[in-house]
Amino acid sequence: MSWKIRIPVRSYELDTLGHLNHAVYHQYGEVARVEGFAAAGCQWGDFVTRSVAPVLLSSTINFRREVRGGEQVDVTCVVKFGAGKTFNTDSVILKLDGTVAAEITCLLGMMDLKERKLVQDPLGTLKEFGFDPTALAA
Repeated sequence: MSWKIRIPVRSYELDTLGHLNHAVYHQYGEVARVEGFAAAGCQWGDFVTRSVAPVLLSSTINFRREVRGGEQVDVTCVVKFGAGKTFNTDSVILKLDGTVAAEITCLLGMMDLKERKLVQDPLGTLKEFGFDPTALAA
């Protein structure tokens, strides 16, 4: 099972129809990534002090069911590494009854902030920060 965090839907996050605003789904995915990386042993703030940081290269969302104010949702975070400079984080926003509200797929890389280039081995770099990939595995 993937890692997850519960988030309450607040009234100011709604659109004029009373649904969770589309941009907030992405914010919930970001909350899951940041908190998930912390649960896996990395603190987001530590990256910048060492001049390397995760950078978002693309984000795709598929909306499945509406979310309304007053609800709570669980947001998962699964990280998948391959052989290249990039890796994926996948999130699912779930209503408390288990209904999938949205699926988010993000492509990320680890950027050397001085060189402004992606590092060759993002998993190795994350492990230097204490990252345990098993904590965010599917």
